[in-house]
Amino acid sequence: MKLLTLNFLTCARKACKTSAASFPLHPRDAELEQIEVDLNPLLIQNVLPRVEWDALKSLSSELGLPNLPDQCPDAAELTSDDEPSQTLKDLHTLLLETTIQSGKLVCGNCGHEYAIKEGIANFLLPSHLV
Repeated sequence: MKLLTLNFLTCARKACKTSAASFPLHPRDAELEQIEVDLNPLLIQNVLPRVEWDALKSLSSELGLPNLPDQCPDAAELTSDDEPSQTLKDLHTLLLETTIQSGKLVCGNCGHEYAIKEGIANFLLPSHLV
């Protein structure tokens, strides 16, 4: 599961739908894998407005990955003289190349754990939690 995907996921329990604490899901015991992908500055520029920046920063620090700036960079900050900036490279690595292969995603509201196996999170809930 790419870390970009994690920025759009929330707890599946009905009780958590209205709680702000259910987003983002927090990785626990995560086994990370880096899969190289060609740098695509245009993709990063188009995805950034849709990314919840504070959630991405907390995710990055929880996993011990590169520190991100306090504010979401704009398109001009991502390139200089047609060369990708270090921030762009860090975002590319974080969002597109870093994947969680196994571990758990934990809801900050209810504490429910969603297992990740072979890069796929299991969001099916038992009937008593639906």
